[in-house]
Amino acid sequence: MAICDANYCFTVIDVGSYGKESDCNIFKKSIFGKKLYNNKVNFPQPRCLPGDEQGIPQPFIVVGDEAFALHTNLLRPFPGKSLNDKRRIFNYRLSRARQNIECSFGILSNKWRVFHTTLLVEPNFAVAITKAACVLHNFVRRRDGYNSEDAQICNMENITRRNGVGNSTSNAKDVREYFVNYFNNPAYELSWQKRVI
Repeated sequence: MAICDANYCFTVIDVGSYGKESDCNIFKKSIFGKKLYNNKVNFPQPRCLPGDEQGIPQPFIVVGDEAFALHTNLLRPFPGKSLNDKRRIFNYRLSRARQNIECSFGILSNKWRVFHTTLLVEPNFAVAITKAACVLHNFVRRRDGYNSEDAQICNMENITRRNGVGNSTSNAKDVREYFVNYFNNPAYELSWQKRVI
């Protein structure tokens, strides 16, 4: 599931837990995970963040939780509890992005019950089902209008902390630090972000 605008796209990957294998290991073994960690994903060219046109263009990123390994194109929160305020704000903003995306999927699945269970179909057919549901969802929204109750019934629970894995490249750490500074810049901060940390 992804939230996109003209400048940036945030994506959440939730591979779930299967047996005793960790989310990160499942992701690393997946086709997309292998492509991501081998720099084979055809992401768009880096762009400046919204409002930061004079800044350094940043790569398109996937938003993950602490279970995933930090990568140039995969941001994860800083682990631990003894973080400085800038890193707490970064973690909050990243968590917010993940929660909004998960809420979007929650709204979609509440309307289209096919998403309440595992799709036991071929991957290409699962993609077609998801696209069809999105088109139908948008059609219904245009016809019936926006229902604010949809957003209010989303389960926005706290993201569970998980242990991270592996060492990250310095480039991946630089990308994360750029986002830390961007989120803490008064021009791009949320008015309430300092109150929630």
